[in-house]
Amino acid sequence: MLPPRIAEILRTKPVATRLAAFGWIRTRRDSGAVSFLELSDGSCLANLQVVAGPGLDKFDDLRRALTTGASVRVLGTLVPSPAKGQEVELQAEEIEILGTADPETYPLQKKRHSFEFLRTIPQLRPRTNALAAVARVRSRLNCAVHRFFEERGFFQVHTPIITTSDCEGAGEMFTVTALPPSELAMADGFARDFFGRRAGLTVSGQLQAEIYAMALGRVYTFGPTFRAENSNTSRHLAEFWMVEPEMAFCDLQGDMAIAEELIRFLVDEVQQACAPEIELFARFVDAELPARLSRITGRPFARLSYTEAVEKLLASGEQFEFPVTWGMDLQSEHERYLSEKIVGGPVIVHDYPEAIKPFYMRVNNDNRTVAAMDILMPGIGELVGGSQREERYEVLAQRMAQAGLKEEDYGWYLDLRRYGSVPHAGFGLGFERLVQLVTGMPNIREAIPFPRTPGSAPC
Repeated sequence: MLPPRIAEILRTKPVATRLAAFGWIRTRRDSGAVSFLELSDGSCLANLQVVAGPGLDKFDDLRRALTTGASVRVLGTLVPSPAKGQEVELQAEEIEILGTADPETYPLQKKRHSFEFLRTIPQLRPRTNALAAVARVRSRLNCAVHRFFEERGFFQVHTPIITTSDCEGAGEMFTVTALPPSELAMADGFARDFFGRRAGLTVSGQLQAEIYAMALGRVYTFGPTFRAENSNTSRHLAEFWMVEPEMAFCDLQGDMAIAEELIRFLVDEVQQACAPEIELFARFVDAELPARLSRITGRPFARLSYTEAVEKLLASGEQFEFPVTWGMDLQSEHERYLSEKIVGGPVIVHDYPEAIKPFYMRVNNDNRTVAAMDILMPGIGELVGGSQREERYEVLAQRMAQAGLKEEDYGWYLDLRRYGSVPHAGFGLGFERLVQLVTGMPNIREAIPFPRTPGSAPC
C-alpha cells in the first residue's frame, strides 16, 4: 500500500519522478553511512521510505536531528525499491528539518503504548497508527452520514447547543450561566441570568428537529450533545455526537427500517473505503471485527418485542448481575446477551414499557407500552434509540404533566400537536458507539478525538 499522493503520481508518471514529500519521522534505521527513514504524513497507514546518504549537505549534523517525531521536507527522486514489502522509495537529495523532536523526551518511541497512557498525551496520540486510523475512519463515517441523508431527501438542521428544554427529562444537563455563584444562588438568580431563565447544554436535538420535520418532512441533525452523568465507564462520555433524523408521516416500522438501512450503509462504507484500517484493528485490537461487520451487512436485523426479549432472557438460565423482570430498563449485560448469545448479531427490540421511557414516545393501544425501539449490537449494546413520537395533543399533555414538565416551558412543543399534527418518528444514533462498532475499540474514549469524562478534560 502506498500513500495516496504517491500512488496518484505513479498512476500518471513513471518511476524516477522528482518530488517533495512532507511528514513526520516514525523511525530511523542506520546501515553504515546510510539512514533509512520511515516518513508518515498521516493520510493513511502506509509510510514512505526515505533513503538519506552522505551525499547530503552536512549529513552528519543533519542525521543527529533526524529523530523519531521530527518533521521534515524531503526533496528527492522516487525510484523502485529493492526491499520487500514496498514498491518505491525516495532517494533524498535535500532534507530540511521543519521541527525537531528531542529523543530523550519524545514519548512516542517505537513500541506499543497502552490506550490509557495515550490519553495522557492528547496532543500526540493521533500520531500513533491506531488512533490515526480511528480518526480517518471517523472522518469517513461523518461524510457518509451526510451522503446517506442527502441521497434520501433529508434536510440538515442545525439545532441549538444551548437549550432550555431537557429532552430526556433526566436532569443531567450542564447548566450554562453568565452569573457568578453568589448571584446565581439568589432566589431570582436564573431570571437575572443571560437568557432570563435556566439554560443548559443540549442532551439531544430531537425536540427542535421535530419542529422542522413538521415543516420540511424529513430532516436530520448531527452535532455534539452533553450529559452531566457522573458515570466513569468504558461506555459513557460527557460530550458526544449524535445523529438524529426526524420524519413526518412515519410510524415505528418506518423508523426501524431507516435506522437499519443507515447502519448497514455506514458499515458497508467503512468495509469498502477503510480496508487497511480494518485490517489493522483486526490484527491489534479485535480479531473478530471483520466477521462481526460482515454479519451486520450480510443479513437483516432480528426483531423482538420487549416482552419477547424478556422472555428469552428469563429462559436462558443466565445469572445476570441485574435479575431480569418485565418492566425494568434493560441493562448493558442484557442488551449484549441478546445480541451476542441469543441472536448472534444485531437485534431491534421494540415496544417498551411506558413507565421507563420519556414523555414524547407514542403510547400503544395496550396503554402499557410505547412505540419505542432500540438497536442492539454485539460488543456495543445499544447503538440506536428511537420511537414514534406522540402526535395526540391530549395524550402528550397528560404525559408531560405526569413527568412534571410545565406547559408554559413546553407550549411550543404542544403547538406542534395543536396545529396540523401528523404521525412522525425519529431516532438517535450515538456516533462514538458507531465508531467503536467499526473499529473494535473496547473503550469509547478512543472513539473521539478529545474525550470528556468525569474529572478529565485535559485540553
